[in-house]
Amino acid sequence: MTESLNLAGRTAVVTGAGAGLGRAEALALAAAGAAVVVNDMGDNAHTVAEEITAAGGQATAVTGDVSDWSLGERLVQEAVGTFGSMDILVNNAGILRDKMIFNLSESDWDDVIRVHLKGHAATSRAASVHWRETSKAAGGPVYGRVINTSSEAFLFGSAGQPNYSAAKAGITALTLSTAQGLSRYGVRANAICPRARTAMTADAFGANTAADAGPDPLSPERVATLVHYLASPASDEINGQVFVVYGKMVALMAAPKVENRFDAAGSAFSPEELEGLLTPYFAGRGPYENYAAFSVAELEKAALATAATVGV
Repeated sequence: MTESLNLAGRTAVVTGAGAGLGRAEALALAAAGAAVVVNDMGDNAHTVAEEITAAGGQATAVTGDVSDWSLGERLVQEAVGTFGSMDILVNNAGILRDKMIFNLSESDWDDVIRVHLKGHAATSRAASVHWRETSKAAGGPVYGRVINTSSEAFLFGSAGQPNYSAAKAGITALTLSTAQGLSRYGVRANAICPRARTAMTADAFGANTAADAGPDPLSPERVATLVHYLASPASDEINGQVFVVYGKMVALMAAPKVENRFDAAGSAFSPEELEGLLTPYFAGRGPYENYAAFSVAELEKAALATAATVGV
């Protein structure tokens, strides 16, 4: 491993790390030399921490709900108190309450927004306070990495996941704001949109049916490799970016762009003028072709190419 990818002497906090993606990310960071604070709701957090220490790494477990605002502070305190620093935050914890918008209950909405979006915000806020104070005390930039977990659902709105899609859109915006607000202190914040075969996605992806019975193209370890990289010194010039990652592909998303511009002939539009400009422009578009249709189509084209090469 090159020095620029080595995480020895660094401490990482990984939420939702008791299973699935979070577990794979915690193990990857530990294998790269980081001490890891493993967070999850139950005993699995301790199991993963023990797995890391049994392999010769350093880890401790902190159980609790990330949507509890005070847990963010506890995680930072545990990292600093146990291992001497707080360097990397990987926000992964999440839940699903999938419903169509017409079947969505208030609790379905609140629970998903609370765990995903508030959970990301609580830990990011606590870490940012630490890094800002540390930077001021040091009189210069410090080492800080935030890797947030968004989803492709934020791009095009998954029909059966209005709550999840909204939470992931919020996480993306939170990441961009964090990147801008903390860059002066040396912190880099980026978001990943992963596809991985976990208990949370079992209904969507099913079992691995790769014909050659080789490595699972949707294994969480493939995502964890990107998380390791983004947590490392090698990623110092990467900030405020969104990556889609699965299989053998990492796709860097571009910022939204203006597709077309419509100008009023006078000082303001009339409804009739808008009808004359917009109605013919959108004529013939399908009901599912939203603002992200073209980028989504390109991504799916890349996904099909990836599937063909890895034997999905």
